[in-house]
Amino acid sequence: MPEEMKNECAEICSAACEKYLGNNEACARHIKETMDKKFGPTWHVVVGEGFGFIITYEIKSLLYLYFGVNGVCIWKCA
Repeated sequence: MPEEMKNECAEICSAACEKYLGNNEACARHIKETMDKKFGPTWHVVVGEGFGFIITYEIKSLLYLYFGVNGVCIWKCA
């Protein structure tokens, strides 16, 4: 993910994780809707303490990071 987009995405995730502490579904929905508005559809988001994944994504559109115990995986599909 380009550095500028990565920084904006990290800020969006941080704010959502703080706002929806303990509600991973609401957190993921907020992140997805915000990313869709800022960067166009179709973004997908997974938030949780433990998960595995295999995904297909557009080049330079994947970000995986942690906020406390929760992992956040964000990617865009065509």
